[in-house]
Amino acid sequence: MPFLRINEIVLHHEVSGRGKPLVFIHGLGSSGRDWKPQVDFFSRSYQVVVFDLRGHGQSSRPPGPYSIKLFAADTAALIEALALSPAHVAGLSLGGMIAWQLAADRPELLRSMVAVNCGPEVRLKSLKHWWMALRRCVIVRLFGMRKMGEILARDLFPGTALAQVRKTFVERWAENDRKAYVETMRAIVGWSVTDRIGCMDVPTLVVASEHDYTPVSVKEAFISRMPRAELAVIENAHHAVPIEQPDRFNGVVAAFLERQRPSQELKT
Repeated sequence: MPFLRINEIVLHHEVSGRGKPLVFIHGLGSSGRDWKPQVDFFSRSYQVVVFDLRGHGQSSRPPGPYSIKLFAADTAALIEALALSPAHVAGLSLGGMIAWQLAADRPELLRSMVAVNCGPEVRLKSLKHWWMALRRCVIVRLFGMRKMGEILARDLFPGTALAQVRKTFVERWAENDRKAYVETMRAIVGWSVTDRIGCMDVPTLVVASEHDYTPVSVKEAFISRMPRAELAVIENAHHAVPIEQPDRFNGVVAAFLERQRPSQELKT
């Protein structure tokens, strides 16, 4: 069944393919279906699991408060319920934050981690950062989810070649629950596991887009403090790179996952 009762909520999930488990965690306002290019590609070699976080997609949308620790606890429970441990876990933005939290709280569940366009903290250190967060909440409250989706789509998927991608993005974004979206925003702001990254022994790939919200130098700074982390930069890409440039993204992640295979597997 594609629904599991976990932590007093119901999570929607889908499983495809066979092999070592690979779990994808979507970003804020997204859902598991946005990983379709990755499911189609990686299910040839892995058991791929995608799911909808609480407050998103077809999963339960309970009232808040939400937290990154709560999202991570839901994800850990899903991994255990489906007997996936240890699993490769890849997350975009909010999904990457959840992966960081899992690496801090439940490292035994992870075979490796891929964190896409995110870091181990979200601290608003300038007026610009505060305005960006406040602006989202104001737009959502005054104009609704569709307007927020239209604004984001222009930034995430520029150019005429991505017109259909923008249209699909806006339609899906409009389906979001406004209250759940705002609660998730509150969960993100101020979150941090930065003080624990030096002890994280999980093989980690940080994927950074050239035109992400935060510069590549920020990612370089924190992975230098981790014992088993590496960085891959995708040029001419924006925040939602798995959707914008799926072939390049899939290639980068596939190469990393291949490097995690034990030497005896590589010989067979």
